[in-house]
Amino acid sequence: MTGFMGFGPPLTYFFLPITVGFGFPGVKRTTRPRLTWGVSALFADIVAMGYKAAMSDPSDETSAVTPALPFDELAQAIGGRRSVYGSISGLRLDRAAPGEAWSSLPYRPVFVGDIATGVIHGGVVTAMLDESCGMAVQLALDGNSAIATLDLRIDYQKPATPGLEIRAHAVCTRVTRQIAFVRATAYQDSEQDPVATATACFMIGANRTNMLKDRALDEGAPPRLEAPEDPSGVFANSPFSRCLGIRVEADGWLVMPFSPGIIGNPILPAIHGGITGAFLETTAIVGVMSELGVRAFPKPIGLTINYLRSGRAIDSHASVSIVKQGRRVIAFEAKAWQDDPAKPIASAFGHFMLRRTPEADASGADE
Repeated sequence: MTGFMGFGPPLTYFFLPITVGFGFPGVKRTTRPRLTWGVSALFADIVAMGYKAAMSDPSDETSAVTPALPFDELAQAIGGRRSVYGSISGLRLDRAAPGEAWSSLPYRPVFVGDIATGVIHGGVVTAMLDESCGMAVQLALDGNSAIATLDLRIDYQKPATPGLEIRAHAVCTRVTRQIAFVRATAYQDSEQDPVATATACFMIGANRTNMLKDRALDEGAPPRLEAPEDPSGVFANSPFSRCLGIRVEADGWLVMPFSPGIIGNPILPAIHGGITGAFLETTAIVGVMSELGVRAFPKPIGLTINYLRSGRAIDSHASVSIVKQGRRVIAFEAKAWQDDPAKPIASAFGHFMLRRTPEADASGADE
């Protein structure tokens, strides 16, 4: 799945699911958590080096002779030429230092996840942190490498206050030959009082595009973020879900149609990794609410996203499995794919806090 600058190599991960279908067609309850081979720093370095060695052209010496951009030019390029979604969302690079990015995102009604509270969708925060982390990584490099998100961990500390902009501070903590590590904080009034925190791992030299220098073949008018009204639909109370065009299919899975507004890397083009994360979180919310028969949106606690393949410019589908349900906390796993469910573009594991109700307290479920 494409992150901030696009993702090229088809990394392979293995899953050992044991699932039993029940209830809501789009939800499966696992009898035990699935085993996933994660991306450790060493493993990621080995995979990245092997892929680049296999795909490199010995006669291509461009990267060896391309001069590094002066830092001021690098910062200006990163601030002016970002992902399509990042640009139209209003995300700004406010301040830059080597390996550090300070950014801000204005509050917009289209970002709302629940109109009853006015709180923005968790996926908006995920996409902002993904891109902010990517900017910090680029500010630690020389401007000549494409990067892509390998994994992203979001911990939601508290809901963002409606009506206020969100700020982010991202720091690239280490850069190896193939991998960059970064952490970030999203906040409003003070960085010491965060809305969410994130850690991420990025691949360096993910593909041969360079968003800071290359231009897309078709650079027409930028798309707009709009949330069509749908008062009787599943997402009547979630403008951001409607903005992404997410809908429930007949078989219970969810689909997110491709649109220019969700592009991350316009050169490939490929879907923004943060938007894929938002899609997975939305899928989990809908599945949990449907299975439990509740109307109140669950509160996100944490979400870990693994990006497995590039999200191409076609529709994406997603499903969710309930790993464990307690009285207050529910664990879930979701996956997104395009052509083939056996070849996911991303997977996510996370926890929701359920809103306390008399029915939930009387269920007797263990935490």
